[in-house]
Amino acid sequence: MSTAMPTDLRTTLLPAVTAIVKDAGKTLRDRYTTHARGVTLAEVVGEIHANDEAVLAVMREPLLAARPGSQWAEDELAGGALPPGEWWVVDPAEGNINHVHGMPDWAVTATLVRDNQPILTVVHLPLSGDTYTATAGGGAHLDGRPLTVSAKADLEAALIGTGQARPGESTDTFRRIGESVTAMLTAGLVVRVSVPATLQLIHVAAGRMDAFWQFSDVRSGLVAGALLVAETGGTVTDLDGKPWNAGSRDFLAAAPRVHSAALNVLSPL
Repeated sequence: MSTAMPTDLRTTLLPAVTAIVKDAGKTLRDRYTTHARGVTLAEVVGEIHANDEAVLAVMREPLLAARPGSQWAEDELAGGALPPGEWWVVDPAEGNINHVHGMPDWAVTATLVRDNQPILTVVHLPLSGDTYTATAGGGAHLDGRPLTVSAKADLEAALIGTGQARPGESTDTFRRIGESVTAMLTAGLVVRVSVPATLQLIHVAAGRMDAFWQFSDVRSGLVAGALLVAETGGTVTDLDGKPWNAGSRDFLAAAPRVHSAALNVLSPL
């Protein structure tokens, strides 16, 4: 996906970013309850924004300081290519909708993207304490232990996932999601439809799941997982089979031996 990072960046920047993301995770964990917060749409959205603001307050400036000259991608729900240079693509509450509903599937993520390729990422799950890290050319790890993608070769045996990237997607995107789930239910073993994308992609990187696809291009949900999967030996492309980058319009990350079969199912849609 990208050129290898110099060793000094892996040994200095990655630990610094990991510490910042873990610290931010404490803020998000302290805001968590096991009951849903908010009844009306306005109340739920307010809780989501409050989570974002609280966590960004403790991670934005430290991340920018950790990488002088880096820039900040402001809109976590934005897609499409970024301007040249290095950008922090951060989700202060990846799976925010789960957090405010009292569910455990959420994380804090920070990814450094250079010229539309992720080169360093940290994904921290505050409830379990698990921390997934990857650097371009440096492999992917869970709490320091190397990760390896699935060895499956048969799509019929595969556990596959997808989900929507944000509320209010286009009718065409929702139609494609529905048709693709039906197609994959026929072609694969089991299909998971859930959010957020990153928490499915860490399972692909760890070999627990075999593939994940998404029709939306929301960067913050894909850049971390894309690097993690690529660094464990997985294949990450768009649905035309071309190498994926932050400007791609859709996404497929899969174990290398099932990628082609998954692409054959999805590309006609």
